[in-house]
This record gives sequence, C-alpha cells and structure tokens, in this order.
Amino acid sequence: MPELGWKQAIVKVLTTTGEPMHYTDITEEIASAGLKTKFGATPAASVAATISMSIQNDGDNSPFIKVSRGVYTVRDKTPHVKRRRKVPMPDEELKEETGFINAFGMYWRRDNILWSSTPKLLGQQQLGSPVDFYGQKGVYLLHDGSKVIYVGRTTDQPLGLRLKQHISDRLNGRWDRFSWFGIYPVLDTGKLSTTRNEQFNIENLIATMEALLIEGLEPPQNRKRGDDFSAVEFLQVEDPDIQKSQIYDLMEQLKKKL
Repeated sequence: MPELGWKQAIVKVLTTTGEPMHYTDITEEIASAGLKTKFGATPAASVAATISMSIQNDGDNSPFIKVSRGVYTVRDKTPHVKRRRKVPMPDEELKEETGFINAFGMYWRRDNILWSSTPKLLGQQQLGSPVDFYGQKGVYLLHDGSKVIYVGRTTDQPLGLRLKQHISDRLNGRWDRFSWFGIYPVLDTGKLSTTRNEQFNIENLIATMEALLIEGLEPPQNRKRGDDFSAVEFLQVEDPDIQKSQIYDLMEQLKKKL
C-alpha cells in the first residue's frame, strides 16, 4: 500500500470507522492500519493541525467536521451538522486541548540516563521520534520503587539540571525513578516550544491540579484520569551514549588488569 498523506489517511480512518473520533485515536488507527509509516516527533499534533487547517481554510468544502473538543468526523457522515463558531487555528486547538500541561513522562528510570553536565532526557510518543526534554519546565516527582518520596518544581532551571542535582544531594540514594509534567509542548521537528500559554482560566487550573494529583498518586478509587487532561505522554528512551560509556569503563578496567 502506498504511503498516504496525513489528510488522506485521516479521511480513510474516519470513513472506515463511520463515527467521530478523538485526534489521538485517529493517529493510532492510522498507524495500526499501516496507512503511514513515517512519523515526526508529534504525530498526534500533525493530525490535529491537518484537520484544523482544513476546516479553517476550506470551510464547508472541508471533509472534516468538529463534533466536540478534539473530536472529529467526516462531513458526509453528519450532513446536518452546522458550524456555529469560528474553528480555532491548530495552535489554539492544541492549547485548548492540553491546558497548562503539554507533555509528561511517568516512571522514567534514573539509570537510563547518562548524567553528564547536560544529561539527555530522551522520550518519544509511541509512533514518534525521540525528543530531549532536558530544557522542559514544570513539576516532577521522585520515586523509590512505586512510592513518591519527593515533589519538586523547575522554573528558572531546566528539568534536566534539577534532576541532576538530586544525584549529589541528600536524595541521592533514595530514588530510582522519576515522573515529570511539563508546560512546554513538542514541535513536529522534535524541539521544545518555549512559547508559554498565558491564557489563564481558573477551571483549567483546577482541572490541571486534579489531573496532576491523579496521575502522580494513582489513587485506587479514581477510575479515570483528571477531567480535561489531554497532555501527551512520552515514553522513556535510553540514552544511547550509556552503552558507549559502559564499554569505555570496561576497557579502562581491562587496561588496569594488564
């Protein structure tokens, strides 16, 4: 099957399913159906941007209709739906979706990072290419096994530097994993966007606070994630330089024995 463009792939998925879908689910279906094999760092954002730009630029000629926040269908499936408000541009759409928190990582392993002067905090979406979150800012948790032992924030310093400080302070031997929640979104180029969302909304703030507590503490009686929490989770990728460092250390040990 030839590689489809984003727009063609989205239309095919929505037409096949015959029901409205969230853009993150559309992205996963595109991958599982093999409609695309080449993805940037932020495939879900590419899907959202493609749909929003089509609606904005093509109006009633766009094949897409927005059903609710982040949820879309194809026009011929809902011929009686009319747009009642201006459709946001892609950046506005993504800000509306994620709120204050735009990316996060859960239970990343401390020993998957080479703690150099500027350690790489590498993560990726399930379909995307690796992203370095060293410069991310927000809040973080340090874990001992599955137990949270410390909660911190990073505002003036990058996340990578704050975490590095904890391998030489009083917390050094007390944590083996960490989770983080960042305010900077990831561009499709794989770089962090340092443009902050200054739109303050008290309901959004409260929803974000609830979501952080649910995600970080995982209370057993909460059956779902926090309301309106659609930040993108990134899975940890081991720093490839770790293996090089281990080989170097092994060679040095062999030299001493010879």
